[in-house]
Amino acid sequence: MHKLLRILLLAIICISCKNTKKQKAESIVKTEYQEIINSQYHLFAPTKNIKKVVVLFGGFPETPEDIKREFKIRDLAKAKNIALLYMNYNQKLWLEKNQKQTLAKQLQNIFSENKLPTKETYIGGFSSGGNMAVLISAFLTQNKNFQIQPKGVFIVDSPIDLIALYRSSEKNIERNFSEPAIQESNWIIATLKENFGTPEANLPQYEKHAIYTSKTNTITNWKGLKNTKIRLYTEPDTLWWQENRKADYDQMNAYYIQKLSESLQNSGFNQVTYIPTENKGYRSNGERHPHSWSIIDKTDWIAWIIE
Repeated sequence: MHKLLRILLLAIICISCKNTKKQKAESIVKTEYQEIINSQYHLFAPTKNIKKVVVLFGGFPETPEDIKREFKIRDLAKAKNIALLYMNYNQKLWLEKNQKQTLAKQLQNIFSENKLPTKETYIGGFSSGGNMAVLISAFLTQNKNFQIQPKGVFIVDSPIDLIALYRSSEKNIERNFSEPAIQESNWIIATLKENFGTPEANLPQYEKHAIYTSKTNTITNWKGLKNTKIRLYTEPDTLWWQENRKADYDQMNAYYIQKLSESLQNSGFNQVTYIPTENKGYRSNGERHPHSWSIIDKTDWIAWIIE
């Protein structure tokens, strides 16, 4: 009798071990991902059980391929069942009302066609792409006829103050030090003047279109995002900007991003995190540049998204 009991007990233990091993094996099965590529966007997403969606806007010349190369997060996203939507939408410093409407509809269609969850969305961008991220996030939040309601928004060293951008460009041209800076500055002044006139003559137009105007402490374009998680990334490397562009601190995006952070917090935005970094800005080719996607600590960023 005792022998029979021992045999039964051993059998039960063996079956239990097999089931435990089977459960462990099932738990480590990797989620299948698919990649969809077209002229409007690139989507890297789980085929099922999508936890979060991150919408990414590149800087002025960046395509989805450029974002992938400079912001290597696919493996981290895959480990957390996060979908990445790389938008092929750039070459803009601001959005007109009709452009917001069109972009919102485009995003809504992308989410619908690919069965992406609309309530677990984060939107962010690098450089001018950060401006796009804020403007479209605020628009979506205030227009409930769109299902996408961002839970988080982030910018990466974005030129948020259009008047400051205009003034900095004037300084760059007068200084005549860096040819790339001079070319960019001429384009910026011509573009802003053509659309809004000069800041002296048309201040309200600049306030209306910028996501922050330090001259008048205007944050109107953040309306609707008070209950949204916000991260503001920048790398205030004054030495690099002085050596490479002869730029003063008040010409740097970092200067205005810090002021924006203070303004938002003073206005009751309680989920704002200002993140100044140090020596993290490098392009994918190894070039040192504080104006880069790489200033984001990717592990910490993923944790912020899934928390």
